[in-house]
Amino acid sequence: MDLQTYLRKQQQYIESALQEVLPPSDGPTAQLLKAMRYSVFAGGKRLRPILMLAACEAVGGNASQALKPACALEMIHTYSLIHDDLPAMDDDNFRRGVPTNHKVFGEAIAILAGDALLTEAFRLLSQPDQTLAAQVRLQIINIAATASGWGGMVGGQVADMLAEGQDNSIDTVNFIHKHKTGALILAALQIGAVSGGADPAQLKHITTFGQSAGLAFQIADDLLDIESSQEQLGKDIGRDQQRGKATYPAVAGVEESHRRATQLHAQAIAQLDSFGDAAEPLRQISAYIINRKL
Repeated sequence: MDLQTYLRKQQQYIESALQEVLPPSDGPTAQLLKAMRYSVFAGGKRLRPILMLAACEAVGGNASQALKPACALEMIHTYSLIHDDLPAMDDDNFRRGVPTNHKVFGEAIAILAGDALLTEAFRLLSQPDQTLAAQVRLQIINIAATASGWGGMVGGQVADMLAEGQDNSIDTVNFIHKHKTGALILAALQIGAVSGGADPAQLKHITTFGQSAGLAFQIADDLLDIESSQEQLGKDIGRDQQRGKATYPAVAGVEESHRRATQLHAQAIAQLDSFGDAAEPLRQISAYIINRKL
């Protein structure tokens, strides 16, 4: 398969679905809705929803079964980016090559846009339809909530903030990466597998794959902050070093970070052996995550 063609096709599929599920920017709440749509459609590569669709297909499902959950998870991810960029957090000026939400709409609207996206995501996940059974939707909601809250992404963000400027260990960095970024990537894969009707053995393999791939993704992201440019990455470069962030290169060095990312990639790929050709998109996306030069 040609990965770039696959990614473009899936991205367009998700973009169309997001356009359909997000409300139009009109009425008394038009400014809020504009802010929500601004960040959702600010040029993201839709990695998490694409992983979800790929996981669904890997276990024998149809991508359409995971489409609404994929949109919901992208809303959760986007909310986290809006809040992460705020002055009280990372105070970033650019995201995906455009001004951050609070730079365009102000801090108050940006906060509320993030709040609204998080809430809308769970409204969408809980909405009755004919695609997924109620019990499956309940399991998906639980996975998404666990990955998003204090025991997942939010907890990781707090640990990340508290670690700034400290003499951090590799265990601290692993905790931050597992929770702040890895939790939502793992959730995308698990939700995709559950949507596709995975049996317990399949779900276990997908989970282990996601744990390794999620950490590899964040190590690669740490390295890009050092080795890339603002034009390539679409956001401010070198911010991790400036803020004294707990990153893999800061604690383990650049060479060891590359080695660890490669090792994690191999561990992730090994979990997909039993899926055969159906998991080829997951294999190639995993390699892309490690080697990407955005």
